[in-house]
Amino acid sequence: MRIAFLSDIHGNIHALTAVKRFLSEHSVDQIIVVGDLVGYGASPGPVIDFIRREGWQTGMGSSDARVAFEMGKERERKGVSDTVLGWTRQTLAPEQLDFLRKLPVGGRMQTPLGRLRYCHGSPHDPEQRLDLMAQEREMETLAQSLGCRVVVVAGTHIPFTRKVGDTVFLDPGSVGLSLNHEPGADVAIVDFNGLLPKITLHKVLYDFHSAAFDIMAWNLPPVIADVIKTGKMG
Repeated sequence: MRIAFLSDIHGNIHALTAVKRFLSEHSVDQIIVVGDLVGYGASPGPVIDFIRREGWQTGMGSSDARVAFEMGKERERKGVSDTVLGWTRQTLAPEQLDFLRKLPVGGRMQTPLGRLRYCHGSPHDPEQRLDLMAQEREMETLAQSLGCRVVVVAGTHIPFTRKVGDTVFLDPGSVGLSLNHEPGADVAIVDFNGLLPKITLHKVLYDFHSAAFDIMAWNLPPVIADVIKTGKMG
């Protein structure tokens, strides 16, 4: 059993289509999206339609929640995120917004090596990020409370793995707005066929220049185009 995990697509249809091609060349049994379909990128509608067509198991991310439920609309938009999320909310069709509203906060499943749980932030709140760099004792307590062999979270935009006892924590990074100082789309594949879960982190090349051009064409903040082209903030 091999599962591919994607996260933080952020409206980047160029990256998403490249990831689909990449995964078609790798034998995976399932694809799970750990939230944030929208936000930052210039193609939120096409990304939602793509995910709906593919039928990939998908959880709700923090940007998805803010757009779908108009969180933060009452306050003045000051940052890049607020500006783009407001634009995204106005751009999406009613059925696309409805799709975001119906996304579950996360999910769980049984694998050949034990239980797996995924969520964008915390198991109950997509905006409450788990700190995978916390002290060992704190991570041990978290692992015990979740009772899973593999825990997948997201939101940092940086691929990361950490083993705590018998539990493996994974952040697959970002498909559409990677921040690990290298342009491209992040993908994580977990293989459950051995004695232990085997995680491989991949960087998928795509036409990030076109993705950056789309940002400028829609008059979205230029800093987003710079991040897409460099893989780093600032």
